[in-house]
Amino acid sequence: MRRACHLSRSLIRASRYLPEEALGAASAVLPDAGHVLSVAEARCREDRQQQHSEYASVSQPHLAVTQGWDLLHRRQPVDPFSLVKEEIESVSERLRRSIFTGIPTLRSAAEYFFKMGAEGKRLRPTMLLLMASSLSAYVPSPDFLTVDDRPPNVHPSEERRRQQRIAEITEMIHVASLLHDDVIDNAEVRRGLRALNSVFGNKIAILAGDFLLARASVSLAALRNSDVIQLLSQVIEDLVTGEILQISSTDEDLLSLDYYVRKTFHKTASLMANSAKAVAILGGQSVEVSELAWQYGRHLGLAFQFVDDVLDFTGSTLQLGKPALNDLHSGLATAPVLFAAEEHPQLRAMILRKFKSEGDVELAQQLVFNSNGIQRARDLAAEHASLAAQAVQSMPPAVTEHAMLCRQALTDIAARVLTRKK
Repeated sequence: MRRACHLSRSLIRASRYLPEEALGAASAVLPDAGHVLSVAEARCREDRQQQHSEYASVSQPHLAVTQGWDLLHRRQPVDPFSLVKEEIESVSERLRRSIFTGIPTLRSAAEYFFKMGAEGKRLRPTMLLLMASSLSAYVPSPDFLTVDDRPPNVHPSEERRRQQRIAEITEMIHVASLLHDDVIDNAEVRRGLRALNSVFGNKIAILAGDFLLARASVSLAALRNSDVIQLLSQVIEDLVTGEILQISSTDEDLLSLDYYVRKTFHKTASLMANSAKAVAILGGQSVEVSELAWQYGRHLGLAFQFVDDVLDFTGSTLQLGKPALNDLHSGLATAPVLFAAEEHPQLRAMILRKFKSEGDVELAQQLVFNSNGIQRARDLAAEHASLAAQAVQSMPPAVTEHAMLCRQALTDIAARVLTRKK
């Protein structure tokens, strides 16, 4: 019954803002989806009051019971990646060119990481370009999407070029953080292939990450916008802060979900939040709209990480491209474990010793599976995904059909985060 209650809560939030395919996945688990719980407006008001805090309260929201809740906002799904496909290809090409250096070892290290799977669909640049389009009358044309210096037939606005630059900077910062994370975590595998540090060594991996951060900083300075420079510089500070929070936590911190969410904001959500706000600022948007862009990125980033926490338990090594239960083996208590510890107090001792005793990982896994921990983590992810979609819905009316499609695509990204398998 408790599991149904938690999932009902997620489904209600998602029903307001997420596309039908995401709701279908949830209702398959909860057949009684037509009679579910609604969420009181108090939580939404509370979240808006805390808009620019580092992390949201994760206390249980107030609930009201309702009958026959209609699942709202049914829409045809939009492929977010198809809307900016040509621009992403252009951004990817400029990224490859940006890592060129006359130092062969450093160049090989940077190229290796991009080739081993960092290119993919590029979630963050896609989100940023969609955000830019959703707030303007700009409609991309393949005619100008050249990657050389020849004048194209159709010139994009200077505003759009600068927003594209944010997408490139964001991806460089993201990749640099992964390189450094793998060194800190002694990772051997990343996306199904050997991690860069296991191929080139820790020193080269660290220097390659530093190199990308340096290139990102040069590109950022070229924008000559102090607000944007401050936002993206804050991201780099937050990445460091997040790692420090992870390695210097007290016993009380290790058992605190609020502390975990705060750390997650620094390590994952800050990049999405601040880069989305930077795109809005470069587009000449108001303080209020820029704040909504920040909220979208923040909630999307948190939802992404909470789903990642779940996949560490439910996914296979083949699906994840890294060992399953990697967090437990690394001594990390993520959202499913912290929720499970409320039902199984013996988990607390294992969390405090970071699962170092023999049999800890296996027992912790069993206790998590025998609890509502995984479902409650999914519930938390769904809550943040719906809040991301709510931020988009709260923006001023779109001025073009393309902008409307891009807003729907931003909502669809939030839905895809909930249903991803890797």
